[in-house]
Amino acid sequence: MSNQQNAAMDSNIKALPIITSFLIAGFIGLFSETALNMALRDLITGFGIHETTAQWLTTGYLLTLGVLVPISGLILQWFTTRQLFMTSLVFSIIGTFIAAIAPTFSVLMIARVVQAVGTALLLPLMFNTILVIIPPHKRGRSMGIIGLVIMFAPAVGPTVSGLILKTLTWHWIFWISLPLLIVALVFGAFFMQNVTKPTKPKIDIFSIVLSTIGFGGIVYGFSSAGEGGGWGSSNVIFAIAIGVVALVAFSIRQVKMDKPMLNLNAFKYPMFVIGLLLILVCMMVMLSAMMILPLYLQTSLALSTFAAGLMLLPGGIINGILSPVMGGLFDRFGPKWLVIPGLVIVAGTMYGFSTVTLETSTGFIVGLHIALMIGISMIMMPAQTNGLNQLPPELYPDGTAIMNTLQQVAGAIGTAIGISILSSGSRSFLETVSDQKDPLNQVLAFTNGVQHAFIFAIIVAVIGLVISFFIKRVNVEQRAH
Repeated sequence: MSNQQNAAMDSNIKALPIITSFLIAGFIGLFSETALNMALRDLITGFGIHETTAQWLTTGYLLTLGVLVPISGLILQWFTTRQLFMTSLVFSIIGTFIAAIAPTFSVLMIARVVQAVGTALLLPLMFNTILVIIPPHKRGRSMGIIGLVIMFAPAVGPTVSGLILKTLTWHWIFWISLPLLIVALVFGAFFMQNVTKPTKPKIDIFSIVLSTIGFGGIVYGFSSAGEGGGWGSSNVIFAIAIGVVALVAFSIRQVKMDKPMLNLNAFKYPMFVIGLLLILVCMMVMLSAMMILPLYLQTSLALSTFAAGLMLLPGGIINGILSPVMGGLFDRFGPKWLVIPGLVIVAGTMYGFSTVTLETSTGFIVGLHIALMIGISMIMMPAQTNGLNQLPPELYPDGTAIMNTLQQVAGAIGTAIGISILSSGSRSFLETVSDQKDPLNQVLAFTNGVQHAFIFAIIVAVIGLVISFFIKRVNVEQRAH
């Protein structure tokens, strides 16, 4: 797509204001993704709903992303950068406003879906724009700054919402986000520029239907299993089976089409595939840990939501600070010397987490969480940037759509497996004790489940470590337009 290269070379493009617009909008969008996790207990009592119902506030959000992001490659080629940026923010603002005034659970659920539409448009647009306006040999640092937002916002979400919930109601999580989103919209209206020309490829409705059923079915199936439906439930098996069949049909159709909706030729580039696999490993480990750790802190160690959120803050801040640093190191040294040690650290911290008990000190947990976040920052952006750097410019929209979609799917799968292993570990422990109603036994059982869930995370991290030995630096010199 030569017009993308032309845009990248266009001296009128001002990269800094464009990236700043994305950073403000992206931060608030991703902050609200985890901010609500800490308020789940308040929502369950306030609306009189069950835990599995409340979980849909997160699952519904992920499901919307899983359905919309695959289509983003097509949307990016149909509309201009400004149109998409402004539209994504309008959806985010409307969704946040509805959530802030939500009188019932169903209204809040609708608000979450509207918010997710905004995020689903924004994330692929952000990555694609960076790829177009920043030359390959300088991309590491820019991707690192974007990584700061993608990692830092969800990490501080629980802490900030814990602080809000200490004095105000959960509605204020949204009231505080709203003016910041409006600022991002105004800032973008002044500074966002069009960096690509829409090519308006033909829309294949059948591909959109297959992709929606495929990704939607898989995310729904795994999420239902994690919420207590169990892996044997007919709902779960049916949803995952339908999802897999639809995805296979979708893939075959894309390969046979002259102009596919999602160009799967990106999979012909080995470093893209390795980068993608490493990101999936990272997302599975990180999102399952981010789900299980707060539960362990609040149940096994009996900490308040605010104290639990505060314990996870140092790791989040360090990860935010290190993301741009790792991006700069990647530009200089390539991915291998960051990714392999990063996975060793992640596997080590998962082993540490698998040894936690009721007596584990909070200092040990904070230290492990910091180490985990350092390891993640060494893997995510270098693997992602190296993978995308190997793609030719015409595959940028498809590459970013594939990465962003599978990231959401991997996150949903990791969380679901982690939660189901946790509950089966708890059950198996309770079967070995005489008094199952004893509160101490119940907490011991829960902690046993937590240990089992982290053993699963060790296995995933070790698989990632094996894959990381195959990573090679992509030579970008000949691509630096």
